[in-house]
Amino acid sequence: MIRSQGRWTDAGTIVEFCRYARAQGLSSGVQETLAALEAIAALGPNNSDGLKFGLRSTLCSSKDDWDLFDDCFQTFWGGASTLPRRTGNAPKELAPRAKGRNSSSLMASGSGDDVSSEQGGSQAIAGASSHDRLTKADFSTLPQNDMAALEQISLRLFKQMSRRLARRRRIGTVRGQIDLRRTIRRSIPRGGEPINLRYRERKPRPHRLVTLLDISGSMSSYSLFLVKFLYALQKHFRHVDTFLFSTGLTEITNLFRTQRLQDALKALSQKPAGWSGGTSIGGSLREFNQLHRRKLRSSDTLFVVLSDGWDTGDPGVLAAELAVVKRRVRRLIWLTPLLGLKDYQPITSGITAALPYLDVFAPAHNLESLLALEKHL
Repeated sequence: MIRSQGRWTDAGTIVEFCRYARAQGLSSGVQETLAALEAIAALGPNNSDGLKFGLRSTLCSSKDDWDLFDDCFQTFWGGASTLPRRTGNAPKELAPRAKGRNSSSLMASGSGDDVSSEQGGSQAIAGASSHDRLTKADFSTLPQNDMAALEQISLRLFKQMSRRLARRRRIGTVRGQIDLRRTIRRSIPRGGEPINLRYRERKPRPHRLVTLLDISGSMSSYSLFLVKFLYALQKHFRHVDTFLFSTGLTEITNLFRTQRLQDALKALSQKPAGWSGGTSIGGSLREFNQLHRRKLRSSDTLFVVLSDGWDTGDPGVLAAELAVVKRRVRRLIWLTPLLGLKDYQPITSGITAALPYLDVFAPAHNLESLLALEKHL
């Protein structure tokens, strides 16, 4: 049997991979899954290179799918570039499927394969449990020995989310590119005749994203992960302007235009931005409105503030500056790590002053909450 990092190339795992890829944004359905099973069976179980190419050729129908596929494959199969080859007879689970037989007939048989499958399944469950724990863990309470794994997961998920935001399509009925998959699906009840064509169009999305991240002392447990989150967004949106603030405002848009995150973080560490200092949210917003108001366009701008709301300045200034921003943007979003606390109540003066102007008030304390921002974008 062919193995890679605890994953087994039986029919069940192929189906599991197809479901996983679809959940990450790949535009594949039941027909593509069946085609993938047939392709892998035809290529043969000892063809390790063919596994990736066979799946990609059957599951990808656009360049966006092609770009997303590599991340999905690498994550699911454990990051191995090739799979170990087995000597001897081919395993039964990937024998070519007879016409009319159910895909379950491709599953492995025999006691030895059953034991191996159980071991692979156990490792997959353990990996899934660890992944789930890390995505739900509060950044401020995570043990140091989990930081590397969290960073790896976060960068991958942020990248996938930003790609989905950049490529999302919607079904249309009048014009646009023909959606072949949905057209075929709707033609099945009519004997396969494509009477009603389905179309897909580029889904309207904001052309500009303006983000302000609080890097004051009270946000120090969250700032690093939020910086990485903003970097991922900037890499996959056409127009993003990124700022840091504590007692003053610092634009870092140009620093984020590097090809590697590590280069951006190195450049950022050398910039005097007021890390772990005091907090003046109202004053920073006033500086933004005075110097960068041109970046706000009411028809296509989302304005995102990431802060716990602990403002040492005058709440009246904060309210007044948010009112200026509100009039010039499509949506005003405030993300705070404090909403992840069980008993948190938004009663501080800063948050109380801000709430009347917010369209979205949401948590930002773990990966799960950050990824939930996708629905607001």
